Amino acid sequence: MNDVVDMILNQWADERADLDVSPMAPIGRIHRAYRLLSKEISDHMHTHGLEAWEFDVLATLWRAGPPHTLTPKDLVATSMVGSSALTNRVDHLVRRDLVTRQADPDNRRRLLITLTDEGWALVDRVVASHVENERRLLSGLQADECESLNHLLRKLLLSLGDTAPQAESSG
Repeated sequence: MNDVVDMILNQWADERADLDVSPMAPIGRIHRAYRLLSKEISDHMHTHGLEAWEFDVLATLWRAGPPHTLTPKDLVATSMVGSSALTNRVDHLVRRDLVTRQADPDNRRRLLITLTDEGWALVDRVVASHVENERRLLSGLQADECESLNHLLRKLLLSLGDTAPQAESSG
């Protein structure tokens, strides 16, 4: 059975037989998988009254552990939200009373974004169903295939420079 990427590659082969378009295969599949997975995750989050990005920001603060507070820089570094969108998204979450934003008492030039009790409770309610939804989305793969895919995607991300931020030293 062929997927859409196979069709695209065949079209390129017909039009440019002289060109090796094999790099288009994995990149096209990653791109298409991203679009399909994003839609499914977004639809699932809507059943909980959330946008996918809202859950991502709230879950990132939750994962940070008590006091569930991060600077905007750290929030961008450890979430899927880009820096250009962060201010508007935090404003939205503040209006929903899911996070607070205040100046750092130790450095007034730095902001702190903190998960509210309501935000914490919302993430706590949604996270288990989110994991089950992701399990469902991967159900077309065997466990060893998921592990291989995960390993290869990690290797690709690292080769593209996507490394985990280093913890700041305390002294």
